[in-house]
Amino acid sequence: MNDMTLKTFIAEPLHRNKVEFWAATTIFAFALFSLAVGVSPNRHLFNDAGIVYDYYGHYFFPQFFRYLLLYLAFLFTNFVLVPRLLRKESLWFNIFLLLISFVVVGLFVGILDTYTKGYLFSRFDSEDQTYNFIFQQSFHYAFWLLLMLAFYTAIKYIGMYLLTNSTTIESKYKVITRDVLTAFVGWMVSVFLLLILNIGEEITIAWGLVSLSALVIYCLSFYKLLPKALHKKKPFRYYFLISALILLLSYLPISFLMMLLVQEEEAALGLSFFNAVFHLFVTVPATWLLFKRHLKGNEELFVLKKELGKSTANLDFLRSQINPHFLFNALNTLYGTALQENSERTAQGIQMLGDMMRFMLHENLQQKILLSREIEYMRNFIELQTLRTSASPNISIETKIQDVLSDKFIAPMLLIPFVENAFKHGISLKHRSWIRITLHTSGNNLYFDVYNSIHAKKEQDPEKDKSGVGLINVKQRLDLLYPAKHELIIRETAEEYFVHLTLQL
Repeated sequence: MNDMTLKTFIAEPLHRNKVEFWAATTIFAFALFSLAVGVSPNRHLFNDAGIVYDYYGHYFFPQFFRYLLLYLAFLFTNFVLVPRLLRKESLWFNIFLLLISFVVVGLFVGILDTYTKGYLFSRFDSEDQTYNFIFQQSFHYAFWLLLMLAFYTAIKYIGMYLLTNSTTIESKYKVITRDVLTAFVGWMVSVFLLLILNIGEEITIAWGLVSLSALVIYCLSFYKLLPKALHKKKPFRYYFLISALILLLSYLPISFLMMLLVQEEEAALGLSFFNAVFHLFVTVPATWLLFKRHLKGNEELFVLKKELGKSTANLDFLRSQINPHFLFNALNTLYGTALQENSERTAQGIQMLGDMMRFMLHENLQQKILLSREIEYMRNFIELQTLRTSASPNISIETKIQDVLSDKFIAPMLLIPFVENAFKHGISLKHRSWIRITLHTSGNNLYFDVYNSIHAKKEQDPEKDKSGVGLINVKQRLDLLYPAKHELIIRETAEEYFVHLTLQL
């Protein structure tokens, strides 16, 4: 599903209706199965009140109709009324139907409770007081169900909207990743289930506070505190102390928030204290360990990506060099030379071509080679290309390449793409052309310049609109193999092309 606004998301029919229907049906089936077990949780209440207990009249049938009523009410409100309300179709009429539905639920639950809670008639002075109490509780229960439906609807639509648009959200807010959104939706669902199961107010509030705080601490640590802590001498101690300070500062605000929910000062202060201690000694160290594993995984991924990128670039460059265009030019040059002279230059050309082929097939596969070997290959390439251009007075090829005597190493085939590009686009047998190549080293730095003319290609040239893979791959390999250790400057005009490369070996 493509990213969309919340309004559009609500307006479109949900394919999850079938999943919700079968989930509700499964829960309904398990509820009916629990009735077949024959356990009577309210039997002792009737016995204590001195009332003869009838399992079917006081529990089985009332509970059966209660489960059926709730099942049908959920299907009607969730699949019919709520989608209409969200789409604002006949708004007031559907609001009226929703309220009537829960009034009916409250009424029928009250009627059924007169059977399941029949023991209450012995606790009040009159039947009217008993009925008033039972129906008051049933309508409170119906109102609680209405709130739970609203909570469930919010979880469903907001959760699915967030997960569906996680890519867009993450691009705007780097802290909010898909994992964080998934965890937040999981938090909402867990709180909803605790409310539905009626586990208890204190447990539900405690879980909601601790789990949500853990999610906030995780996000804050992963994307703010931990990256900053890595630059310190003792990163864990720095991270632990900063986290402790944040938890200390948040103690009173969380306590005041808990007072609004728990309405007991001591319970709120105790819950806030437990929240701070739990996160300081559990969440903070656990997040540190997860972050370290995350860094290790990123390092392994970077190495794999680096090796894959280097292998792909090497392979693509090898393919770009060993192509019919280059080989036919070389063979035609050697053939023309052989017609002019008997053997010497032809043998020299063949030897240079053989050396180049061996270099590409063997040394090109190594991670690092001697810089002198890279330079030797480049010289062979230049001399071989010069054989076919030496007869033209309009072509000027100048090289000033320093001999490297020290054992300096370089990744293979990093320099030749710029030279090959110069000969490919800078030489014309009909127009004035030039290529100037300089290379020298100073300390651990290599300085390499290629300056050549440019000639517009003919319209019928099949490679007119193709830039080739050589320069693309060499840029990729420089980024992978020499991050922050190289500077590549390329300038191009209508008639000239200039490349400057500074490389820290």
